[in-house]
Amino acid sequence: MTHVIITGGSSGIGLALASTYAARGARLSLIARSPGLLEQAAAKLMAEHGIEAQDIRIEPADVSREGEIGAAISRCVDALGPCDILVTSAGVVEPAAFEEMKSTAFRRQIDTNLSGTVHAVRAVYPEMKRRRRGHIMMISSGAGLIGIHGYTAYCASKFALHGFAQALRSEARLHNVGVSISFPPDTETPQLERELAFRPLEASVVMGAVRPWTAAAVARKIVQGIERRRFEIYFGPTLYLLGRFGPAVRPLINWWFDRAITRRGRR
Repeated sequence: MTHVIITGGSSGIGLALASTYAARGARLSLIARSPGLLEQAAAKLMAEHGIEAQDIRIEPADVSREGEIGAAISRCVDALGPCDILVTSAGVVEPAAFEEMKSTAFRRQIDTNLSGTVHAVRAVYPEMKRRRRGHIMMISSGAGLIGIHGYTAYCASKFALHGFAQALRSEARLHNVGVSISFPPDTETPQLERELAFRPLEASVVMGAVRPWTAAAVARKIVQGIERRRFEIYFGPTLYLLGRFGPAVRPLINWWFDRAITRRGRR
């Protein structure tokens, strides 16, 4: 039975992925900061998919703390067996103009989105190498493909994640370990609801033009990418073009963004 470990598994894309894998009979380990939300997520999965209590594990942990996430994953492995699929979905976004963003908020996004992913990967990668099997899926963002007004820290963390994934893929393939990274657009999640309350108007001008995806739709595409061992998973034509032809199309998209923001500012 496949053992899937998901950080940020108590809500949003992480919970949607857990639901998808629960329907397929996988063993699940969900890791997030809130014990209460984890308990609710586990109850929901058991009620909706008939998953047995012994096949689901919840562990409260902060991915930005290496020792904490490492110990949590170790307990998951002890309970349900080696990790076959790791999904790093835990993340945080706190939009604000750069000069208005406190250094603690900037660092928190780097520590969670980038370092938190690295910590989780470090906890499973050696055993995957030894077993010569396993897959690591990192959740980046469309903001990891192009800079967005008011998202300096978030974009920095998600751009860096792409570089980490590229380098790790090169190493991991020698040991038959798969590495993937996905770039979801705005997605209907509790985090998006919180984010919108602080999203700068300039960002809303360009980002609000696209209807958010559902978490279930994003999860289905991610699972499909894992099954096909694709390295990069994109959502929609714009993000696909940015991912595949970024240097060529980014100047045009930046021009459109700048024009839209300037027009809005003149109203």
